Parts: sequence; C-alpha cells; structure tokens
Amino acid sequence: MTGPALDRSTDPMPAISVVENMKAIIQDAYGTAPEAVLRLVEVARPAIGDDEILVRVAAAGVDRGTWHVMTGLPYAMRLAGFGLRTPNAPNPGRGLAGTVESVGNAVTEFKAGDEVYGTCDGSFAQYARAKASKLAVKPSNLSFAQAAAVPISAPTALQAIRDKAKVQPGQLVLIVGASGGVGSFAVQIAKAFGADVTGVCSTAKIDLVRSLGADHVIDYTHDDFADGAHRYDAIVDIAGNRRLSHLRRALAPRGTLVIVGGETDGRWLGGFDRSLRAVALSPFVSQKLAMLASSENSKDLSDVRELIESGKVTPAIDRSYALSDVPAAIRYLHEGHVQGKVVISL
Repeated sequence: MTGPALDRSTDPMPAISVVENMKAIIQDAYGTAPEAVLRLVEVARPAIGDDEILVRVAAAGVDRGTWHVMTGLPYAMRLAGFGLRTPNAPNPGRGLAGTVESVGNAVTEFKAGDEVYGTCDGSFAQYARAKASKLAVKPSNLSFAQAAAVPISAPTALQAIRDKAKVQPGQLVLIVGASGGVGSFAVQIAKAFGADVTGVCSTAKIDLVRSLGADHVIDYTHDDFADGAHRYDAIVDIAGNRRLSHLRRALAPRGTLVIVGGETDGRWLGGFDRSLRAVALSPFVSQKLAMLASSENSKDLSDVRELIESGKVTPAIDRSYALSDVPAAIRYLHEGHVQGKVVISL
C-alpha cells in the first residue's frame, strides 16, 4: 500500500551559488611582446571588500605604466611589489571610466548607477574592482572614452605643475614630451595656471601641441631648447632621457626642474637613476631639481574634473581599440606613435 503523496510545494529550495563571468585580458608571465603574453579569456567577476566598488567598465586608458606593468621592466618595479618572477596583477590595465555596479558596506561616497572614473587593478575587463579613494565622479562633459584617458596621466600632470613646479601666472614653463599622455595634459594645465608655455615634441606632433594651447613649440629634431635663447622658470621633463646638465642649461638660475619618469634601455632602473641624481644634486645648486612620485587619489581627480568641466582641459585621444585588441594598443603606444592618449572601448 502506498502512502499519501507528499506536498513539497512549500519546502525551501536549496540555495544555488551563481558565479557571473566576464571577459578580461590576463597575463601569466612578463614579456615584451604583447601578443605573446596577453590573452582575452572569460573569468569570474571580482568580489569586492567593504571599502571597494565594482565598476562596469565602459572604457579603459592605456599609458606608459601599462607597458612597464606588462613587461616587469625595469626590474626595480618587481622589487617594489609587482612580482619578482611573475606578475602579481594578472591584468595590466589601471585607468578606467564606467558605471558603479555595486558598492561595499563601508562605501558612502558612491551608489549603484553613478558614472565614475579613476584607477584600479585590472581595467582591461568588463568589470573591475576599485578602491573608493581612487575614484571620482566622471566629468559631465566627457564621454566614457574621453574620461578613461584622464586618470593617471592628468593627475600626474597636475601634481607636476601645481605641487612640484608650483607654476604661477606669467612664468615661462617648458614641457618636454608635450605630445604624450602626461605632456598633453601638462600643457593645458600650465596654461590654465596662467603660464607662458613652450612644448617640446617631434615634427609630426607639432600641430597637436599647438592645438593644446602651447604658446610656442620646439621641434627637438631641428632645434635645441637649451641653446641659450630662453631660460625657463619651470621645466617638466616627461619620460625623457636628456642629461641633467642639458636640462639645467635651459633652466633659470632659481628655476624648478621636475622629472616625471624616464625612459632608457636600462633593465634595472630604466632611467630612474637620473631622478635620484637630480634629488641628490638639488641641495648644492641654486636651482630646485625634483622628481615626481605621483599618487592616485580622488581629490586630484575631482580637481581635474573642475578644469575639464570649465573647458580649460580636454583629453586628446589618438586612437580607440576594442578589448580584444589590447595587445595592438599597447604595441602602438610603445612604438612611440601616440599623440595624446590611447583608450580601450568596451
């Protein structure tokens, strides 16, 4: 004899854990060939902590730091915590713009749906995890692609011009590397601070630097900015490799030199030794020689947003690539063709 049928319609269903996936660029090893070390895969969306935000990425920026994170060069980067033999961060993207998907329990500054921009670990993905302290509200007059070009480069330029060089109205300012990511912002920010700005670039990039508002442009392939014709109150040298003695010849007796990075073939320091020499020499000369160790923070992103929304600063975008084409974007940047910034649009 069979018993009565059991009615299970009110029994609770067992909990099912659903892991949502996303597309992302990852790397397992360092290397100088982007196509060999980067690949597009499907991975789980990142989980966030109490002070973190999950951002649905609309666009990501590509900068010189992307290349260094991917290659692990110079080796000093690995000693600084990026991973000795293999990269600690499997995704080299850092700058982003997008929409807040969710926030951690301790986050009060943002809510789901907010449009933001800033820095994170792993922006070459459909979703990225970021600290609230490294995000700010996206400039209202920029597209997501334009906004993604701003983080890292624009705050670095702001810190060099405002905090290190302390540029004042009427000063003569020289920007070496004026056509690159940081340089294109530095020209505009120095102009916004009332300076008379001279940009240094190659022949092919003169028109861009002029369009950024530079009062004068020097083509370094034909002319030497240290020929004695002018002495500058402030020089910002971005990712350059010129000797300190050469830069100082163009600097006023009590002027300020700010070195923002450096690019040489040195595998251990990669030009950083020049920055160290500048700091060591500075106490013994009348000129102020400084290096910039930029920081990523929401306050400077907000300050940059004010400059952008006032119309004084506009991102200069060279090209936009798809997420699957991140390796090609990084190669294009490394080959030195970029005028302004390269972005990844999702």
